[in-house]
Amino acid sequence: MSGIAGVIHFDGAPVEPGLVEAMTNAMAYRGPDGINHWARGSLALGQCMLHTTAESLEETQPLTNEDESLVLVIDGRADNWEELRRELLARGAVLRNRSDAELVLRAYETWGRKCVSRIEGDFALLIWDARRRVAFCARDRMGNKPFHYHWNGRTLAFASDLHPILALPWVEQVPNEGMLAEYLAGEWYSRDETLWRGILRLVAAHRMEVDVRGLRSEQYWEPDLCAAINYSTDQEYAEHYRELLFDSVRRLSRSHRPVAIEVSGGLDSSAVFCVAERLRRASRLPAPAVEGYTLAFSGDDGADELTCARAVGEYLGVPIHEVPSVSPPLSWYAQRARDYREFPGFPNASMSSGMRQQAAARGSRVALTGEGGDEWLDGSRAYYADELAQRHWAALYDCFSRDASAFGARQAVRWLVRDGCFALLPPRLQKGLRRLVRAMRGGSTRDACYWLAPRLLEGISVRRGRSLAQNRRQTRNFGQRELFDVLCDAFTAKVTERGEREGAHYGVEVRDPLRNPRIVQFAFSTPARLRLSGDWTKAMHRQALREFMPAAVLERKSKAEFSNPFRAHLDRMQDTLTRRIPQERPDWVDQRGMARLFRVYQSNPQFGWPMWILWAIYACDKSLPRH
Repeated sequence: MSGIAGVIHFDGAPVEPGLVEAMTNAMAYRGPDGINHWARGSLALGQCMLHTTAESLEETQPLTNEDESLVLVIDGRADNWEELRRELLARGAVLRNRSDAELVLRAYETWGRKCVSRIEGDFALLIWDARRRVAFCARDRMGNKPFHYHWNGRTLAFASDLHPILALPWVEQVPNEGMLAEYLAGEWYSRDETLWRGILRLVAAHRMEVDVRGLRSEQYWEPDLCAAINYSTDQEYAEHYRELLFDSVRRLSRSHRPVAIEVSGGLDSSAVFCVAERLRRASRLPAPAVEGYTLAFSGDDGADELTCARAVGEYLGVPIHEVPSVSPPLSWYAQRARDYREFPGFPNASMSSGMRQQAAARGSRVALTGEGGDEWLDGSRAYYADELAQRHWAALYDCFSRDASAFGARQAVRWLVRDGCFALLPPRLQKGLRRLVRAMRGGSTRDACYWLAPRLLEGISVRRGRSLAQNRRQTRNFGQRELFDVLCDAFTAKVTERGEREGAHYGVEVRDPLRNPRIVQFAFSTPARLRLSGDWTKAMHRQALREFMPAAVLERKSKAEFSNPFRAHLDRMQDTLTRRIPQERPDWVDQRGMARLFRVYQSNPQFGWPMWILWAIYACDKSLPRH
């Protein structure tokens, strides 16, 4: 915890002195508790330490075994450390201390490359196996910890962040045009590429071995699509989910300092806070204290959730720190782009930086969030297709009745046809019908990407076609198909990595209990109708926590809206976006197309797609050099 870096020359050349030290210095914010290095000839490793648990106080990295045949660097935790420790001791392992790094090193000694299947938690790691002359790399199941690398056929360079790799003398600084096309089109397909050619990201739930023969990467985990959980009542499902949530919050709260929890006032983060406080009162929380933080917005009623956040504090009888939301100037994003040499993030994500700064100032090293709730708890109307396909007529009638009661019979019929009958048609017929509808409507202006220059437009078209054949699995039902698309969503992967980096920048490790693989597996194993019921999103989540949260939050049907952080900048950037950037980047965007896109943005009062694309164009302009 919380940063790793290294260089391995497989041609036997010695690593230049000071090279890895420069890499760790470039991300020194990840190591407030010290930075250490280990070098032997053609291998040099570094680790930036952030102590987040009592066990990590006993940890020193890079970590070797007794004869230095294995050396480990890891950014992460084993959240099942108690079970893993018992299993290793039963197999005769000798544990020198209580640290998670020691457990992971001994797990590799015991099970080799299969060890990652036994480690639960967030991690990115590299183990140098001197006997085999192999570098073993792995990343956690949900991709909560980043791992960037560069391979040129002779040398492997890796780091938690991208910019230390880009600064290496043999790494060419060539922009990745295909990835740029994704950002500028607002379409996300690649989970392993970056904005720089040759610098890649190890994909979540993957392990990789590197030796003189090259790279070999494989996926070691995905949800079991055949596993089905069948209960006779919805209450039994809710009780099962509640047990998973309590266990996830308990495990991810492990810290030797007070745990900070970001309480927006929404269903997800409020649930995490309420569960953590309940565990603390029962002396079951592995942390000395819990502190809640919420954002206070000034003059932005759409984003302000203070009433609900305060209701949570009053319900529990504990204070929640109210922190002013942050709206950094454009120069802040430009500086982030220069520092990290990559996309600096979206304005709605920077609002919470003040909470993490204050949490760190008050002594916290761990921050829990409600991220993941929208993905794994929200639900969709895929239940129409599932119940139709399985001929569960009673369940289908219940779903239709709830929708008709909440939205009217006409809307319920539309959903039954679109999400039920249409979804069951053969794929070729679906494609033909979609083409016909687009032709009748005059085409989709977003899919046309009229603001892109011809070469980037061609590039995004190629990626669209390639994506049709990717991430497809023989799912058991339509609900699983949608969940699998969520699991493989490239945009979510990038947002998660940027959130982790921003937390590390302020000396806080961000943890997401609702992105726990056990909760993800539960979503894949249960009916879609449990998550969305009429106009109640996250229906099972609400049912499970009925006795643990205030009614003001449980009965919420609205969500905060965060367009103002975008508009505060974009409204003043018309000249930059419609004149300067098109003139300076004619190989990126078309000037007439950009003017049209900006008009669409101005005429759309909703939190729509044009603002995401306009911001991405500006941010990429700051991230990549001009020739």
